[in-house]
Amino acid sequence: MTITVRYTCPHCDAVVSLERPPDLADRSVTMTRQAGWKYARQDAPFAEREAADGIAFVCGENVSVTDRDGNPTDGCGRPFYLNFVRFERGVELEPDPPTYGGPRFDFRS
Repeated sequence: MTITVRYTCPHCDAVVSLERPPDLADRSVTMTRQAGWKYARQDAPFAEREAADGIAFVCGENVSVTDRDGNPTDGCGRPFYLNFVRFERGVELEPDPPTYGGPRFDFRS
């Protein structure tokens, strides 16, 4: 079973729709890749997309896009990235750089 999920381009507010499983593990949509993460193309086969660390979109390329009201639009052609929640040995990994909470400072004595 799948559901249609809509993602908004952070550059131009165009909306891309994808068929995804109902048990989503989405973390964020960003303008840049997360270092070391493997992204599947937006038009990759379903199993390949879901096995990756996220999905790389190019706004308006290979999929139809709409505005927020559902009217067809061209999109801006710029890349953006859907980042999934990742785990290593049962521990959730933080994105690097973090995608929320502003700057992060690590002070060591």
